[in-house]
Amino acid sequence: MKFLLRYSFAFLLFFFLTPQAFAQDADINLIKKRVLDELLRGGVRDGEIENILSRIEDDGRFSGINYADLSRTAGFPHRFHTAGLFNLAKAYKIPSSRYYQDKQLKAKLEKSLRFWAKNDFIGDNWHDNQITTPTNLVHLLLVIGDELPKDLVEQLLPIVGRAHMNASGARPSGDRIVIAGILAKSLLFQGKYDEFDQIIRIIEGELKFSTGERGMQHDYSFHHRVDRVNNTSSYGYGKYANAFGEWSYYVAGTRYKFSQEKINHLIDYYLEGVYKQMVYGVYDDVSVKNRSITQKTSFTPKGTLEIERLLVSTDYRKDELEEIIRLRKGESKPSASFAKFFWQTEHFVIQRPCYYTTVRMFSTRNRNMEEPYNGPGKPTHHRADGTNYLMLKGDEYHDIWPVYDWQKISGTTIVQKPALPSPTEIQKEGLTDFVGAVTDGMIGAVVFDFKSPHDPLEAKKSWFFFDQEYVCLGTDIQSKSEFDVVTTVNQTLMRGDVKIEQNGSPQTLPRGKRSLSNVKWVHHNQIGYLFPEPATVTLSNQTETGRWSDITDQKNISTELVSKDVFSLWFDHGKKPRKASYAYIVVPCVSEDALRETSRNNRSIKIVSNNDSIQAVIHQKEGIVQAVFYKAGTLDIGEGKSITVDSPGLVMLKAKNGRITELTVADPSRKLNRINLWVDGQYTSKGDQYRTLTEGQKTLFIIDLPQGVYSGKSTQIRL
Repeated sequence: MKFLLRYSFAFLLFFFLTPQAFAQDADINLIKKRVLDELLRGGVRDGEIENILSRIEDDGRFSGINYADLSRTAGFPHRFHTAGLFNLAKAYKIPSSRYYQDKQLKAKLEKSLRFWAKNDFIGDNWHDNQITTPTNLVHLLLVIGDELPKDLVEQLLPIVGRAHMNASGARPSGDRIVIAGILAKSLLFQGKYDEFDQIIRIIEGELKFSTGERGMQHDYSFHHRVDRVNNTSSYGYGKYANAFGEWSYYVAGTRYKFSQEKINHLIDYYLEGVYKQMVYGVYDDVSVKNRSITQKTSFTPKGTLEIERLLVSTDYRKDELEEIIRLRKGESKPSASFAKFFWQTEHFVIQRPCYYTTVRMFSTRNRNMEEPYNGPGKPTHHRADGTNYLMLKGDEYHDIWPVYDWQKISGTTIVQKPALPSPTEIQKEGLTDFVGAVTDGMIGAVVFDFKSPHDPLEAKKSWFFFDQEYVCLGTDIQSKSEFDVVTTVNQTLMRGDVKIEQNGSPQTLPRGKRSLSNVKWVHHNQIGYLFPEPATVTLSNQTETGRWSDITDQKNISTELVSKDVFSLWFDHGKKPRKASYAYIVVPCVSEDALRETSRNNRSIKIVSNNDSIQAVIHQKEGIVQAVFYKAGTLDIGEGKSITVDSPGLVMLKAKNGRITELTVADPSRKLNRINLWVDGQYTSKGDQYRTLTEGQKTLFIIDLPQGVYSGKSTQIRL
């Protein structure tokens, strides 16, 4: 009887557990298939495989690799060994390759793998050992590991195993997901599915806000390190968002799937963070780049795979994602217009269908620039000093960097030193907290109370962005340096003629460099630079030369002389300026004729103040006032009306028929709980974020400001 009961229990247990086991097997098989399909995607080129085979020497090493140099600046050329072997494994497994199931290829692959396993090369950069080598080897094992000798596999697994959750690189942020992904693939290969489930849950848990720490910030920018430097388009894109999206696709529709909440959060991060810091969501924005800017690149649209993976799991914001796909495939033209300030990162972006421009800054809340880890980026000292790059197509600065003047960066005010300081002096703490922007999501104003951590230099800089143009103001520019101080309007690749209006006469400039007085406007490459009052500027339109090896300390970089035609335009404030200033209007997407016509009334723009108390601009045609108050004060906006603020801050108002329709404010200092603002006229409305008090013909707006992780964000009121 006991035997029968025991047998019946075992049968019932088998009956109930078998479907679960089958379901798990089906899920694992589907995940494995997706991973393998991804690894084999795109196939191989037989010519490349032939070249790899020809480089494998008798002892298994690759010719052309200096295996003895494991230094950071060498860039770990050993990675080409393991990457090459992975390509051989693919060729062996892909039926369309002429090397499919080729025994000689497999023999060479095994010999070269044994060479690696025997020597176990450890680079000075942790990334080489915890990510690069484990990635190549685990991919190889997933493709061909079942056909390799068991003893060889056992030698390789501990090397792959350096990617584990206690590794130094597995700290919270993008690298943690990457390392977890390598480990998950290793567990799949080894058949350790319970541990695989645990790692998938770790990956899922990394998609979250981590404001003030490493990771995604509440404004959808990304900080890879505690220096709070903007890393959205580097670590925050490829190693965070794309790595998470890759696994969300692999486990979609299985028992291991991510929650819908996490996937939707990722989509928000792509659309509100990553893609809004890319030109039209298609091309890299050079403003966001850090040390990688000194590395040669190709100008190509980003791919669509990351978005296609997401659409397997959700329809959330599907139309917006599909629009990015069409843009990247060249099937549609940009149509989106927006403005956004990343208040956790001090980065402002504005886009229209024909242009994209940004302002990059820093403050006491974040550092200015990424350190030049491993060699690249050694001249980037000033790239956050109010940098204002402007792109119409996205390639305006493509690979200009070896011939670039790194002390004439677009938008910045810089002391013209004989040479830049050491690369070890690049990263600096900000010295001022009055740095920020006010925006309603379509236009906005930006302020940078700039104090240079590199030079004895101060300047109050502001930008006022409207729909079709923007105004750049600088004032209170002071320096104790013996060298000239320069504010650069733009330095970009030269595309076509440069035309100016000087002394009331339009003309085309010959190539060269010269100082020009009484200039009303400059036109180049469909961009107009308009001076409200005829100005003295310096303009260069000539060939510049340099070398890639000049701007990086990495080894094996080309020393070949590079020549490029460059357009540069700047104000020279001279030596030891006191209270110097500048003003100019940038007009993107404009013909010379249209610029000449609208220059007569400065495009309906009136600069009403440019001093150390207030910088302010009125767009008379659009009925918009934008103002920076460095301290409490009153701004006369004409027609007997004024704005009074009882504290420093940023103010933007829109009016129609003499009445305010929208009011937007922000606190760049992040010190205030509210802003009190008086305007002319009677307004009796109130809302969750504000209340009003009327006194005679004036109204006091008492406006509550965002706090905590939203401190620095704008408050918008519609009346």
